[in-house]
Amino acid sequence: MFRWLVQMAWRDSRKSRRRLLLFMSAIVLGIAALVAIQSFSDNLSQSIDDQAKELLGADLSLSSNKPLPDSTRNVFQKLGRKRSEEVGFASMVLFPHNNGTRLVQVKAMSGEFPYYGTIETVPASASKAIQTANERKIRHALVDDALLVQFGVQPGDSVKIGDVTFYIAGRVNKMPGQTAIATTVTPTVYIPYAFLDDTHLLQRGSRVNYRFYYQFNSPAQAEQWAKKEENHLNKSGINFETIEGRKESTGKAFANLTQFLNLVGFVALLLGCVGVASAVHLYIKEKIASVAVLRCLGAKGWQTFLIFLIQTSVMGLLGAIAGAALGSAIQFVLPTVFGDFLPVSVSLSLSWSAIIQGIGIGLLMAVLFALLPLLIIRRISPLRTLRSSYEGDTSSRDPWRWLLYLSILLFVATFSYLQSHNVILAVSFTGGMFLAFTILSLVGYSLMWAVRKFFPTSWSYAWRQGLANLYRPHNQTLVLITSIGLGTFLIATLNLTQTQLLNQVSFTGSGNQPNMVLFDIQPGQKAGVNALVKKYNFPVIQQVPVVTMRLAEIKGKSIESIQKDTSANIPEWALNREYRVTYRDTVIGSEKIASGKLRKVASPTDTIFVSLEEPFAKRLKLKLGDELTFNVQGAIMRTRVGSTREVDWNRVQTNFLVVFPSGVLEQAPQFNVLVTRTPDTHIAARFQQELVTQYPNVSAIDLGLILKTLDEILAKISFVIRFMALFSILTGLLVLASSVIISKYQRIQESVLLRTIGANRRQILLITSIEYLFLGLLAALAGIIMSTASTWALAKFVFETPFVPVYMPLAIVALSVAILTVLIGIFNSREVLSRPPLEVLRAEV
Repeated sequence: MFRWLVQMAWRDSRKSRRRLLLFMSAIVLGIAALVAIQSFSDNLSQSIDDQAKELLGADLSLSSNKPLPDSTRNVFQKLGRKRSEEVGFASMVLFPHNNGTRLVQVKAMSGEFPYYGTIETVPASASKAIQTANERKIRHALVDDALLVQFGVQPGDSVKIGDVTFYIAGRVNKMPGQTAIATTVTPTVYIPYAFLDDTHLLQRGSRVNYRFYYQFNSPAQAEQWAKKEENHLNKSGINFETIEGRKESTGKAFANLTQFLNLVGFVALLLGCVGVASAVHLYIKEKIASVAVLRCLGAKGWQTFLIFLIQTSVMGLLGAIAGAALGSAIQFVLPTVFGDFLPVSVSLSLSWSAIIQGIGIGLLMAVLFALLPLLIIRRISPLRTLRSSYEGDTSSRDPWRWLLYLSILLFVATFSYLQSHNVILAVSFTGGMFLAFTILSLVGYSLMWAVRKFFPTSWSYAWRQGLANLYRPHNQTLVLITSIGLGTFLIATLNLTQTQLLNQVSFTGSGNQPNMVLFDIQPGQKAGVNALVKKYNFPVIQQVPVVTMRLAEIKGKSIESIQKDTSANIPEWALNREYRVTYRDTVIGSEKIASGKLRKVASPTDTIFVSLEEPFAKRLKLKLGDELTFNVQGAIMRTRVGSTREVDWNRVQTNFLVVFPSGVLEQAPQFNVLVTRTPDTHIAARFQQELVTQYPNVSAIDLGLILKTLDEILAKISFVIRFMALFSILTGLLVLASSVIISKYQRIQESVLLRTIGANRRQILLITSIEYLFLGLLAALAGIIMSTASTWALAKFVFETPFVPVYMPLAIVALSVAILTVLIGIFNSREVLSRPPLEVLRAEV
């Protein structure tokens, strides 16, 4: 029996194989996206395993944001075979070549780090420049390539850091474990440790990170030591990282990225499957007469159903195989796409697990969606051979169809869960896709209803016929609006979100809002910096003192005991961090009191009531009146929670988690922060040049630089997402092309009838253009409306910023999609215009 079914499927497909392959080609790009991402992920994981040592550059790394006690330092000096030290901090640098200034990360290094991998420099010999400079006491520095390019500086020029001018020995293209995106955010200048004190940059209150690198006889020794000393290190506020730990954290980060991109690729596959369902529906409509004849000859309903199921399954398998082959080829392009984010060099090869998984998913999805129109074959009556208009056999509801819908939803939810390993995310993704398909389907149905209901009878014949095609039998309105609209939604949402983020930063510095922050101003420099600000006629919008301290106790319990208490559920960072606090008796423009009130200190014996940021108080599980004890640089100070504040962290102002009342911290070691506004970038640049010359330890954060950096980062991220969203757009266009070609016979018949009653080629071309113009425009508008709504939700509930729509890019997207839809529709309808009427009338088509 099975052999007969296969033979019948083969014989019946002889005249339709090209069409069957065409509609199954709709899933090719979706499968290609999944296989490409998964293959690349597998190869990246293998490369991370192979290059794990180069990621860290050492067997063990220890870091702290405070100087180590001599006793601890002496212990650390005895660790491992080789040791290196790094002191990192933010500072302004000056390039004397063109007086360019910028806030950068300065790293003073000693020792032979990295022990694994190399520093990629130009010239190559400069990779050992810092080590040589320490040994010979010469003032050489290495500078990140991005920073040199920004200021047009070359190796051989100089850079001034604090009170020391260094010769630039080379440009750094890559440090072990460093990505290109990291240098965009924080470009780095590397200097010899021997000259750190000469710069005079490390002042009281400077935020400094101390890092130590060690090479042991084997990485296993480092793992054993770290595991043994973990509790002691945590108590001391010292972070540690081993090769295995860096490998796991890096692998997890990229696993999250590939899982997200897999979901984006899965959207393309879903679109392709919608095209499969539509194409199979048209195909089965043409095969109803053949099925009825088979039923008359004694074939049962399930047998005819299996004949066409075999056809579509084989075509689905071929489409999945083609998609897997294409995806395996595309993965060789992905290192270029992801280049700015990769910490290792990726060795590419075929991933058979990804290929088999992609083929399996593609085949299953194609069959599931093809079953929706195939179910009708089981119920086709032999009466169809005598009465072609008979529809009593398919008019009743089919319970199997609802089971099929449920199966598709479960499969989508299962796939998304396997990618995210999060039930809420899986349900949200499935619900979001269901909602998007539902909205786009409603738009399609509404369009057909509106055109039929309010048909413009007074319009010209071509317009009336083009609009009538939107609701005629076997129309493509629903499938094309769904597929093209969803692709437009992805692209438009990405553009709107990126624009929203950039506009928020621009808005923050607009009007009279501050756009520059000066920090690390020492008490003796306060008057001089103020004078310099006034010299340039900049306003002093804010000037606040900052005192550093750490938590010692919460509600009478020491930090050490809280860390041991597994039920405390207080974030580790909140317990170990160094707090920067200020003192004042009023709230500022970016704050408002959420509970309690600010309380002043009238006498030295008064209880000190501090104000906490509201979410921070919740993380520490504190309420009004609870006790907090701080270690203020060696002095223990007991306080109570007097109020909580809502803080707008998006404002360029000095916002704090903890605010003390005045009259408590005035005598504590401190530094100052000054907030001002510059009229334009040229004056700001001149001001920063003079600032770094007179006060090299004072750093400036320029909002213009933040905006430029954010723009560069978002551009790189959006390029990756656009690359994946392109699969959805191309799939939508492929569904469009295949739908046009599959319905070609019907369109030829319609064209012949129109030409028989006097229509010319120009009129038929105009009718076709009008139909696809409305389809493309409505699909694009539906996608844009959905993207606007989703971006508004992101702005309100995630970014917590005002939503400001940008209309011009959306108009360009809508117009581009509409034009592409028309061009593809006309291109694939060429044969409809060229076939002579007599050919169809003689039934030779």
